[in-house]
Amino acid sequence: MNNEILQPEGWPRPKGYANGIAAHGRQVFTAGIVGWNANEEFESADFVEQFRQTLINTVAILKEGKAEPADIVRMTCFITDKDDYLDNTREIGRVWREILGQVFPCMAVVQVSALIEDGAKLEIETTAVVSDLIVEKRTT
Repeated sequence: MNNEILQPEGWPRPKGYANGIAAHGRQVFTAGIVGWNANEEFESADFVEQFRQTLINTVAILKEGKAEPADIVRMTCFITDKDDYLDNTREIGRVWREILGQVFPCMAVVQVSALIEDGAKLEIETTAVVSDLIVEKRTT
């Protein structure tokens, strides 16, 4: 990982994310990813299960770009129900660690009135930055 956490002196360390990250390398972006399967079907209406599938989908896309969870520097999570999110933070954290590991990018969580895909409870955009040396290693 070629990233530098930006933590202003005297600020409390955020829990589960970074205030800022400086990175240099090849950038890999995902669109707004939702929690459906490869056939674009939601297998569950449960927030945590959709969160799990969204992260699985995100990791699959990053892999196509020779990136992995440790390369993630930014995520924006759009949710349709703040209470659903807050009521499930413990399970969300467990799923996060299971799929992404100890990755703490810059994050924003935004409540929206609706998402384009009917049935979606959340949508996540991700940016990863991979150093050129790592990209070369991953392709050989």
